[in-house]
Amino acid sequence: MFRAFTNFLLFSSVYVSLCAILLIWQTNTLLNLHPVNIDYYKFAFFSTICSYNFHWYLTPAEYSSSPRLQWGVRHKNLQLVFAIIGGIGAAIYFWDLKTYWLELSGAAFLTFLYSAPKIPISPFTWLRKIAIGKTIFLTAVWVYVTNVLPIFLSGAHFTTQAVLYIVHRFFIIYALCILFDYRDVESDKREGIRSLITWLSKPELMRLYFFSLLISAVFTFLVCRDIITFYLLLPIVITALLTKYTLNTRSDYYYYFVLDGLVMLSAVLHYIAVVA
Repeated sequence: MFRAFTNFLLFSSVYVSLCAILLIWQTNTLLNLHPVNIDYYKFAFFSTICSYNFHWYLTPAEYSSSPRLQWGVRHKNLQLVFAIIGGIGAAIYFWDLKTYWLELSGAAFLTFLYSAPKIPISPFTWLRKIAIGKTIFLTAVWVYVTNVLPIFLSGAHFTTQAVLYIVHRFFIIYALCILFDYRDVESDKREGIRSLITWLSKPELMRLYFFSLLISAVFTFLVCRDIITFYLLLPIVITALLTKYTLNTRSDYYYYFVLDGLVMLSAVLHYIAVVA
């Protein structure tokens, strides 16, 4: 029962959707954004459910024996249903947020660029040959949805602190995305999907990875200098310390629970501190 629940939570993308909600909350709280648009939380949750289930629905399982993909094979219809439900929910709350249709459309476009190469029809298959920036696309989606859009929707200005925070978030998420794509590099090659990860050598990739962590850490100290600094810095330190282990494991539970958890760790600590 516990394993079945864990598989559902992680592999149905409910867990990662909750990550998105917490990150939006942290942006609103850290940057003191008011008023907070509750409908946007709902839109982001359903959009994440839709996009991730659509992405995994299109991912062929024959290139991997991972529990994540095998779960997807057994629950193909569930993934499709979740993608449809997520799409309907996102459409409902998109209508409530229609004033910001242009800003929200940007998130949809970036999400599409990440998953489009997996669509098995022309001209989308052609995108596999030029999907060099797919890691950047995914990072950009996360930063745009969880950091940039909350600022737009609150009507606030992009202050210096906001820009510094966005840069910090971009590079920590980009570093984590590099680890995910490095793990999947062989399956990407078999699918014919080109990316920066398949193009760079491992030493070059590691230099980019550690550079991203360094930039994120530097900008952490520029964002603020209080207890929040510790919350923002901790995931960077843990990610760096886990690098060797991460590169040598293919565990889906590790990647989709621990690494995805590191994306939202600072938000979890921040939330606990506020509630306490």
